[in-house]
Amino acid sequence: MTIKDFAYDHPDRDVAAFKRAVANKLIYAVGKDPVAASPDDWLNATALAVRDQLVERWMATTRASYEQKLKRVYYLSMEFLIGRTFTNALLALDLQATVKQALADFGVDMEALAEREPDAALGNGGLGRLAACFLDSMATLGVPGFGYGIRYEYGMFRQKIVDGQQVETPDYWLTRGNPWEFQRPEVTYRVR
Repeated sequence: MTIKDFAYDHPDRDVAAFKRAVANKLIYAVGKDPVAASPDDWLNATALAVRDQLVERWMATTRASYEQKLKRVYYLSMEFLIGRTFTNALLALDLQATVKQALADFGVDMEALAEREPDAALGNGGLGRLAACFLDSMATLGVPGFGYGIRYEYGMFRQKIVDGQQVETPDYWLTRGNPWEFQRPEVTYRVR
């Protein structure tokens, strides 16, 4: 099969189309009535609609790199300090104004949603920042590449002071899910 033989709805980039995309994600992917939806529900629905925009570009780029037989860089790191994906994706896609207006039409504040997204707890230091910078540089230069690391379920850890003592607790960064991930349960590797 070629992509020409495969029909699907391309995500449009205008405000009206994006409103429909968010509404559809809220109802059919998140499973919430807009009247009862929480800010986290709106964030997840909006992130899924933005992710659709990213996926189309990602697949086209991947397809082109295979067709051109380009070499790829595979970067392995124990940490990736990538920050928050929502605002980065909007910036990369030049969708800030579109998404802001679409959400405003629903009575939802885009900046308030963006603040609700937790940082991806995949690193906490120089190694994680360096790895993220390498990935950003590859993307900027058009170098086909992938970052591989560990998806920490509970993050690194959070520090707080209790009775004058430092106490470490897990970082439950995935409590509300992660709309940017694609689950691939069929891809597993046993670590010995």
